[in-house]
Amino acid sequence: MNQDTGKENIKIYKGHIVYTESPEKFNVQENGYIIVENNKVTLANSSIPEKYSHISVIDFGDKLIIPGFVDLHLHAPQFPNRGLGLDKELLPWLEEYTFPEEAKYSDMDYAKKVYSRVVEDLWRNGTTRSVVFASIHNESTSLLFDLFVESGLGAYVGKVNMDRNCPDILIEDTQQSIKDTREYIENHIGKSEIVKPIITPRFVPTCTVELMKELGKMAKEFNVPIQSHLSENTNEIKWVKELHPEHKDYASVYDCYGLFGQNPTIMAHCIHNTEEEVALMKDNEVFVAHCPYSNLNLSSGIMPVRYFLDKGINVGLGSDVSGGNKIAIFDVMAISAQISKIKWLETNKELAPLTTSEVFYLGTKGGGKFFGKVGSFEEGYEFDALVIDDSNLFGEGLTIEERIQRFIYTGDDRNIVERYVAGNKIEKPSFK
Repeated sequence: MNQDTGKENIKIYKGHIVYTESPEKFNVQENGYIIVENNKVTLANSSIPEKYSHISVIDFGDKLIIPGFVDLHLHAPQFPNRGLGLDKELLPWLEEYTFPEEAKYSDMDYAKKVYSRVVEDLWRNGTTRSVVFASIHNESTSLLFDLFVESGLGAYVGKVNMDRNCPDILIEDTQQSIKDTREYIENHIGKSEIVKPIITPRFVPTCTVELMKELGKMAKEFNVPIQSHLSENTNEIKWVKELHPEHKDYASVYDCYGLFGQNPTIMAHCIHNTEEEVALMKDNEVFVAHCPYSNLNLSSGIMPVRYFLDKGINVGLGSDVSGGNKIAIFDVMAISAQISKIKWLETNKELAPLTTSEVFYLGTKGGGKFFGKVGSFEEGYEFDALVIDDSNLFGEGLTIEERIQRFIYTGDDRNIVERYVAGNKIEKPSFK
C-alpha cells in the first residue's frame, strides 16, 4: 500500500469518470478530472480550477475511472467450497458442505492459506470494501482481520456465533461464545480506520435467546454494527417459526434482542419477507445484501429487489461465497439485472427489471453507504476507485455508459489496472 505523508496531500486523476449519485442514471465526465484532497473527493469535473493548476495530473487516457466495488455479504471460510454442493437446498448444504469446512479453521496454517487467497481474490476483482463472516474461531478470525489491514482493503470482519443446532465440532458454549466475541471486539476495535469488527450471529436457528440478547447488548455497548441472514429459504423460515412461536415473524426475533437496526445492520437475502418485516426494516434502516448467485444455486428464490427499492430500503450486493460461486461484484451486477427480468415476468410485469445504472449503484454507492461516504465520487466521499482498461473488449464508437455495461457483462479482473482505497493506491497483497 502506498500512502502520501507530505503536508499537501492533493492528487488529480484524469480519465472517463463514471459513478452513480442516484440509481436512476450514470454520472459521466468524459475526459474529466477527479481532485482528491486528504484522500477524499473534492471535485469531479470537466476542468481543473485555477487554484489546483500547480498539481501534476495522473492521466489514465481513454480508461474508465469508477468507484470501487462493495460486497455486503461473503463467508471467507467457505471459499474452498465454491462450486460444491450447489444441487442442494440451503439447510442440507449447510450440513453436508459448509459446517465441515468451517470446522477446519481452528488450524491456523489452513486458515492462513485460505484467507490470504480470499483477500487476494477480492483485490484482484476490484472489491475495495467487504462485509465478511469468518468462523467461530477467535484466533483465525483475528488473522483474517489482520490480513485485511495489511492488504489496505476495507472490511467489516465478524466472529461467527453458534450455540445450538449445528455439529458438535462447531457448537459453542453460550458463555464462551459471548466471552470470545467480547475479547475479539476489544482487541480489534479502533485498530484500523477501514477494517473493523462486526457482531455476527449466524442466524436465528443457531443462536439461543441468551446468546442473541448478549450480542445485542454488546453491539450497543461497543457501538459496532451487526450482520446476519433473514428469510433466505422457505424451510428456514418454517424452522424459525417452530423455534420461536412467540414471535410473529423472523425479523421480530432479531428485533426483540437488539439485532435489527438498533445498530447499523445488514441482513442477507430477504427473499420471502412479509410486508410487516419490510416496514420494520424501513423504520430501523436495515440494509439488505442481495445475493443472487447463492439464491439461485440453493433454490432459495429471487429477491424482489424492485419492491425493496420502491419502499426506500437500503440495498447492496453480496457475492455470498460459497453459496454464491462468483466473488466478483461485476458478475453479481450482471446476474442481478438478469434475474430481475424473470421476477418482472413472475409478477405480471409489476416489478420492473433493474437497469444497468441501478445494479452499478447497488454494487458501489448502495452498499458503500454502510461504510459511510463510500462508493461515489461526490464531494466528501472517500476515494475508493478502480481504473478500467476495456480496450481488449470488442466494439467501437460506444458511449461511456455502453462501455460500462459491456465491462459488467463481458469484462473480468484483467480489465482492472489500478485500485485505490481511501485515497491510497493498493498493490497486490503479498503476505509473508
